[in-house]
Order: sequence, then structure tokens, then C-alpha cells
Amino acid sequence: MPWTDPLIDSSGHDPRSAYAERFWLSVIGPTAGWIMRRMADLFDDAPTGFELDLVHTASTMGLSYDQGSSSPFGRALNRCVMFGLAHPMAAGLAVRRRIPQIATRHLVRLPPDVQAAHADWLARTTHVNVREIERRLRELGVSPAAAARACEAAALAS
Repeated sequence: MPWTDPLIDSSGHDPRSAYAERFWLSVIGPTAGWIMRRMADLFDDAPTGFELDLVHTASTMGLSYDQGSSSPFGRALNRCVMFGLAHPMAAGLAVRRRIPQIATRHLVRLPPDVQAAHADWLARTTHVNVREIERRLRELGVSPAAAARACEAAALAS
């Protein structure tokens, strides 16, 4: 089910965005990144939540899945929880539809050039209301993933 968080929902980044790939990937790892992207795609079709066949999903990502957190897919899903992108609930997982800005404690562990790129990213995008533009594009029928990528590109180009 979606993890509702008004602050992150209004200011966060789409898990399929360049921001997620550039700054979150080295924190959560590529498999967890792909899981978050897959969840975002599924939320586009089922905004109130969905059942996820873990074995099928793992196999479509080229991974094995065993019950528990010992399989590669289980470890990656656990990383999503560990880094605050999902949290366990009685009926499964609540997953963020948008991911927050990377925390300073994670940012300082990244190489200096990536830290500088992040500062530049923030400086270039904070003046643009990306969520409002994204909302309007979606009203026009643009897919959520395409709207997020287009807004991000426009904000960086400005």
C-alpha cells in the first residue's frame, strides 16, 4: 500500500527519476533502486495498493527469492525498509510513492564530486515548482513517469 506522507509526497522525487538514480542508488544499491522503480510503476496502475508476487517479481529482475531476508531480493527489499523508503505493516509493506531528498548522513559518505553535484542540483531546482508542473502534465494525460522525468529535466535546464 502507499505510504502517505504529505511532506515527502509534495516535495519528494519520483523513484524513477535521475535524482533517485544519481544520489540514492549508491546508498540503497541497484536492486533496491529497481524495486522502488517497479513499485512506482505498479502504483501508477493501482494507486491505493496492490499485491506483489515476490517470487515472480524477483525472477523478472533476474534474482532468486526465498522466504526471509537471506535471498538477494529479500535483502534488497529489507534495504528499502532500512533506509526509510518502506515500512512493515500488518498487511504487508507501506511504500513511499516519492522518495525524500537524500539525508545529510548519507550524502557525506558519497564522493566529493557527487556531493558537489547534489549541491548544484539543489541550487538549480529549488526555484521550480516541479510538483505543480507534474500535476498539470498528468491532467493532460502524460504518464506519471514521463511527467516526473520531463519536470526534472525542465528544472535542471532552467
